[in-house]
Amino acid sequence: MIRRLFLLILIPVWFILGNETDIKAQEGPNFHVVVNMVQLNVAVTDKKGNYITGLRPQDFAIVEDGIVEKAATFAEGDGPARSLSDFAEQDSSAAPAGDLAIRSSDGTTAQNFASLISGANVFVLFDTSDYMYRGFVFAQDAISEFIRSLGTADKIAFYSYSRDISRAASLTSDRSQVLRAVRSTVAGDQAALYNALLLTLKDAAQNTGRKVVVVFSNGPDNSSVVPPEDVAEFAQSAGVSIYMISTQTAKLEPVSTAVFDRMTAATGGKAYFAKDWKDEHRAFASIRDDLAHLYSLSYYPKPNANAGWRAITVKLQGDQLKKYKVRTRNGYRPQPARFSGGEKTTLSELTPK
Repeated sequence: MIRRLFLLILIPVWFILGNETDIKAQEGPNFHVVVNMVQLNVAVTDKKGNYITGLRPQDFAIVEDGIVEKAATFAEGDGPARSLSDFAEQDSSAAPAGDLAIRSSDGTTAQNFASLISGANVFVLFDTSDYMYRGFVFAQDAISEFIRSLGTADKIAFYSYSRDISRAASLTSDRSQVLRAVRSTVAGDQAALYNALLLTLKDAAQNTGRKVVVVFSNGPDNSSVVPPEDVAEFAQSAGVSIYMISTQTAKLEPVSTAVFDRMTAATGGKAYFAKDWKDEHRAFASIRDDLAHLYSLSYYPKPNANAGWRAITVKLQGDQLKKYKVRTRNGYRPQPARFSGGEKTTLSELTPK
């Protein structure tokens, strides 16, 4: 009787679960393999700051923690990211280094910069603290002109901050929506720049492709709970380039100036200190120009036991190219998990526990 009862129990269990082969076959489609691809935005300039165009994947050498890495994809300017195998058939026709084009970095070239930035996700973060009472409208004008110039960029987001952050316009292709958000901003309250910048970076990190944060800040931070060093490290690890435009007011506090310079340089971006509203327009034009001439490289890291900070070095190969300057992020810390698409972080979550 007991034996029969055992068989009656075993048979339905086997019927539900199936044999080992059946289970593996059923589970197969549900297996997920996560491979971390490291993406780099790389600017190449001569000693005068002019951009060098026409470089090929083989002109770049990528080293991570002393390990030579192999690029997986490559793109220049508005070109789509292409697998390295796509370039193999064109190697024989590649232009020699002496035929490289040099493009001016002063923002006055006749190229259509709007089309060159196609594919970027640009997050604009605007300081609306009480530091911004003077020149507020001029800053709005400069930001609006910058947004209009990015006519074919995939998406643009506009955030503003004082003590808190306002996601006035989420990533969108609708330029009119973003421009309305710019005009709706008002100045007031204290400045929590690094809080707001970290939240913006976390939003940007949820997206694939080239990610850029452009910050307009008029002065120092007097309300944040996170240190700028942590913000910079997150930006590097998430592969987000930071560009910062500030005014001469910020230079009255050398600490803020030094932080802006270090943070942007570490992520492959730039810092600007505008003397007046004309300088602000020129700074935004320079950023637009920089984005237009970036090389995009990505690679799958080779086995590396280092779970901490990994240093990245990108150099040009060949005697004729060594004279040029390369600018990109200088490292990253492997992230255990990506932020989910619907996940939002609030300022309360930034407060140390």
